[in-house]
Parts: sequence; C-alpha cells; structure tokens
Amino acid sequence: MRLKRLELRAFRNYAELALDVGAGVNILLGPNAQGKTNLLEAIHVLALARSHRTSNDRELIAWDQESARVKGEVERRHGGVTLELELTARGKKARVGGVEQRRLSDFVGRLNVVLFAPEDLDIVKGPPVVRRRFMDMEIGQTHPGYLHDLLQFHRVLEQRNRFLKTADPGRSASGELDVWNEQLALYGVRMMRRRERFIRKIRPLAGEIHAGVTRSAETLTVEYKPSFGTAEQVAGEDDSSLIEQFMLMLTQSKEQEFRRGVTLVGPHRDDVRLLIDGRDAQSYGSQGQQRTAALSLKLAELELVREEIGEYPLLLLDDVLSELDPARQAQLVEAFRSRVQTFITTTSLDGLDLGRLEDAVVCQVRQGRIFT
Repeated sequence: MRLKRLELRAFRNYAELALDVGAGVNILLGPNAQGKTNLLEAIHVLALARSHRTSNDRELIAWDQESARVKGEVERRHGGVTLELELTARGKKARVGGVEQRRLSDFVGRLNVVLFAPEDLDIVKGPPVVRRRFMDMEIGQTHPGYLHDLLQFHRVLEQRNRFLKTADPGRSASGELDVWNEQLALYGVRMMRRRERFIRKIRPLAGEIHAGVTRSAETLTVEYKPSFGTAEQVAGEDDSSLIEQFMLMLTQSKEQEFRRGVTLVGPHRDDVRLLIDGRDAQSYGSQGQQRTAALSLKLAELELVREEIGEYPLLLLDDVLSELDPARQAQLVEAFRSRVQTFITTTSLDGLDLGRLEDAVVCQVRQGRIFT
C-alpha cells in the first residue's frame, strides 16, 4: 500500500498543496510550527476521517475559510483508488473514486496508517486514556464498524452522564436510566469484544518483537483489562450474558453514580496492562524498558495490519526518532526499511542514520509549503 499523491486545500496552514509522494521513506524537514505535523495529520484524516490531535473539525480548517479538503491517490495490491474528504463546520463529506459515501464507515479502511508520535511513548507510563486511544485507532482502521459503535457509545455515555447530573434519583429516575443502560451495554459489549480480540492478536507479535529488541533478555506480555469481569469472560461468554453482566454492574453502582454524576462502568474505563518479566511495566519498568515496550507495540501494529489486510500500512513518525536512543532507532528503521512507505518529521537530519535510508526523499517544509 502506498500514497502516490496528496492534495490539500485550506487544511491547517496549507492553503494549497499538490505533492507527488515518494514510494519509500519521505523525510519532512523544517523548524517547528511550519506544517510538518499538519501534513501527517492530513494523511491520518484521510485514513480515519478523524484527527489524532483534535475532536473539533473546525480546527482543521484554515481560519479564514469555510471548508477544507484532503484528497489522496492510493495504490493498493488490488488496484488504485482516489479518496477525498471535505471538512466543514457542519460535518464531513467523503468520496471514494468521486462517489459520495453515505457513511464514514464506508470510507474508513481504504487507506491504513500507523502513527508513532512522542506521546505514544506514554502508552506504557501514561494514563489509561492513552492506551484506549491506541486500541481505538488500530481497531477502527481494520474494522470500520467499530468506529460506529465507538461513536454511538460515547453519545449515549454523554447523555447518560448529563442525566446523572440533573435527575432526581428519588423521583422515578430508574425507568429512564434503564433505557440509557440498555444502549450503553449494547454498544459497550461490541467494543469490548473487538478490544479483547485486538489485544489477543497483537500480544504474540509484540512479544516476539520485544524479544528481538532485547535479545531475549526480557519477556513482554500485553493484557486487556476490561472495566468489569476479565478478558477471558469477554472472549468466552455470549453477547446476551455480557450485556446482562454490564447492566447488573450499572445497577449496582447506580447510587454512587448519582452522587458523582458520572458513569463508572464501561469500556470508557478499560485499560491495557503491560508486563515485563511478569511485573507491571508502568510501576516497575525503567524509562528504557517502558520505551522499548511502547516501540514493540507500535511495530506490532504494522505486522497486525499486514496480517489483517494482506499488506503493510503507511507509517507516520512524528518527530519520534529523536526521542529514541541509537539502538531503538535502528530497530525501528529496520522494521520499515524497504517494506513500508514511511513519513518522518524532524527539525534536523543530525542523528538520523541516512545510510540506512538510502531511498529517502527529503522535503523542506516552510510555512505551509513543501520544497523537494
């Protein structure tokens, strides 16, 4: 899979851009605040119809414009396709081959990307929301229906939380709460199922990569931690049983939820646990061990996407090479060299082993313009 051409109009600080993209490694070089990350964000938006940096689409549109456009020519093993996404304050319009798509889930998945940014080094030591986002981004690309369930779940969650904050628990609140509980459990169980399968598939890949990085000196284990029950229960029980358990947990926590005004049970409180030699990496891992674990997970993403769709995704590296020591940087370069179309942002070529990147194309980025 490769992106052959990228066109932007009024996207962030890009007034107009038409860029023919190198098939191998593309290095975006320039000072900060020039548009390097914006370009990676545009590719991410073209893949997932959403930004990894903001949930407000208006922020993606140039300040003096009403709309923005991201268009790309994508080449896949089964043929080429043109993807186009128009962003407005009122919503998005997605086109595939010039044909408007009724649902964004019909658009997502035509282009696959793996993004590795400095904040992803917090997958291990950061808060649970970072690890949930890690799962959501990957699952959503290979199973677009998951994004629909995720969106619906969070809409119900927002409405349920609003109800918990404003309703009088002593005045017939249970009936309306039951309605929210049913919807929350329906979408929540679907999400939990996908997350459990994702972690089960990525676990051996991450473990193998980690063993290679550490020369088998350490063992990495990845575990899915649902907000209730166990990963084994999520995998083994049928949907109706899980929905019943979910609603029971909501009922049992009802009084506490009314006091706090928030929903305390559901996949919005899931987590992923990473163990190095059986010990929690967040609590006991050194900084080097934590970064190695995060790198192993990201490289495992590449392999998992290849297993799922039969070809490698694009790899987006947003100023991350400078955050890695030479050994980890070399491991990352070896993972994508000659196999994966890659985009690297950096403020300097110092520290980059260009000898390993013999096919790299260096592009200068200045004030929303690119010079090759």
